[in-house]
Amino acid sequence: MHEQFNFAIEVLGTISFSMSGSFAAMQKRLDPFGVLIIAFVTSVGGGTVRDLLLDIPVFWMHDLLTCALIILTSIFTMIFKSFEKNFRVTLFIFDSFGLGLFTIIGVQKGLNADIHPLICIGLGTITGCFGGIIRDILLNRIPLIFRKE
Repeated sequence: MHEQFNFAIEVLGTISFSMSGSFAAMQKRLDPFGVLIIAFVTSVGGGTVRDLLLDIPVFWMHDLLTCALIILTSIFTMIFKSFEKNFRVTLFIFDSFGLGLFTIIGVQKGLNADIHPLICIGLGTITGCFGGIIRDILLNRIPLIFRKE
């Protein structure tokens, strides 16, 4: 049950951050390849930094499901972008979902690696925030997490 719960959180977090990255890229009028790259960086950036800090294999390099989810979600988002009028609100909503879900995963990965619980809070923060930070830097914006909203 515990593994199924973690899997569900990872899938929902990946979809949320992929949509967040796609909306942010479309807001900047990037082409489809740019949208895909920004969605990918947003979805896996924080977890990649976390895994490098923990000195464990980077999760998405061994998990084709993550890559497939990002690609499918990006395509879905690009196809249905005309239905979304307020990119800013939608971006904020999906960014918030992804942040919460990936923070849980980051803390859990730290606990599984027998890291001190206080350090696990930092790992959760890195996992939840760094993908969005990298996204915003690539899009030449002040990262959303650093702005008053």
